[in-house]
Amino acid sequence: MARLAAEAEEAGWHGVFVWDNLRWRAPVRQVADPWITLAAIATATERLRFGPMVTSLARRRPTKVARETATLDQLSGGRLTLGVGLGSDRFAEELSATGEELDDRRRGQMLDDSLEILAAAWSGSPVHHHSPHYTVDGISFLPRPVQRPGVPVWAAGYPGNVRPLRRAARHDGFFPINLEHPDQLAEIATTITGLRRPKTTPYDIAIALPPGADPTPYAEAGATWWLAEFSPETVSLDQVRGVLRDGPVQTDIERDR
Repeated sequence: MARLAAEAEEAGWHGVFVWDNLRWRAPVRQVADPWITLAAIATATERLRFGPMVTSLARRRPTKVARETATLDQLSGGRLTLGVGLGSDRFAEELSATGEELDDRRRGQMLDDSLEILAAAWSGSPVHHHSPHYTVDGISFLPRPVQRPGVPVWAAGYPGNVRPLRRAARHDGFFPINLEHPDQLAEIATTITGLRRPKTTPYDIAIALPPGADPTPYAEAGATWWLAEFSPETVSLDQVRGVLRDGPVQTDIERDR
């Protein structure tokens, strides 16, 4: 992964993102830890933005994630993006197999609590958080991330569900899952714009499309990032290297500039 990230940077790509899963469906059996993998990517590159896309914060201790994210951001000189979401048991039953919370509503509460803790931790001031899910009593998390006020957060969610959109509007970006067409994205972008306070800061909408797809209609609908998404069940090293060497697709919008 570190070598692939270095090749991606050399070929002109802007970022490399990895899944955060404990296991996957058959025939996939070998799964790397994302945080150690991201550390390797950070040290093998100089310009690439990178991060987990996405991590289920409800199954991680937010204080540990605070240390991990600040350390990765320091290690990379400020290039980490934190993708977050509820997580799901539908792909490999990793939540039920490890005794994690299965109720979506409770995981949503844990996600929001964790994001509050992270924002406070990244400030460098003592964190005081008391909720049904977590307690942090006066701990300061230093050093702070390089990026200020903290690591950019992209929140994931399914289109048509307003709660993830509200969460995403409070942060730095949105990653729609199972997006079906550009019109759907245009509606999402309009909704998030209406929810954001303030609206003057940069905001990202990242979409996942198969390699070789034309992202132009999605860029016109409001997407700022296109992620070439590979199927874990069928991906090969040669396929990934071929896509990397071709370089990122240039949209018609970029050509017009």
